[in-house]
Amino acid sequence: MSTSVNLDLDLAITPEGTINLSSLEAPFVLFFYPKDNTPGCTTEAIGFSEALDQFAAQGIKVFGVSKDPMKSHDKFVSKHALTMPLISDETTDLCERFGVWKEKSMYGKTYMGIERSTFFVRPDGEILHEWRKVKVPGHVEAVLEAVTA
Repeated sequence: MSTSVNLDLDLAITPEGTINLSSLEAPFVLFFYPKDNTPGCTTEAIGFSEALDQFAAQGIKVFGVSKDPMKSHDKFVSKHALTMPLISDETTDLCERFGVWKEKSMYGKTYMGIERSTFFVRPDGEILHEWRKVKVPGHVEAVLEAVTA
């Protein structure tokens, strides 16, 4: 039994303006990351950006998603020459639909944040593959291998 997510949602995206994921015509990858310009998130975003041509050769688009506002995304893209679009989910609606908006803790304090996760999804919302609690090293390669299988 597969899992589905309602993707009928208008989202702010850089640099295109807005996107509704349900309007895409082919499967795509969404990688959710906690925050722009932090070490792990930067490494992950650069990795996906560098592999973008390999995903595109399979007809697969890649989108990064965080709660950061578009202004932060624009700086992140510019600073690191990222080539894939980033989605700003300031309301956490998309994060909640994918179950990545979680209670986290650091130094004894609890807070809500994005659990680093990646999903390979069809435009109808069917999740074809998911990676939860992602560790960055080797992750982009694992996703690429799974989507090309």
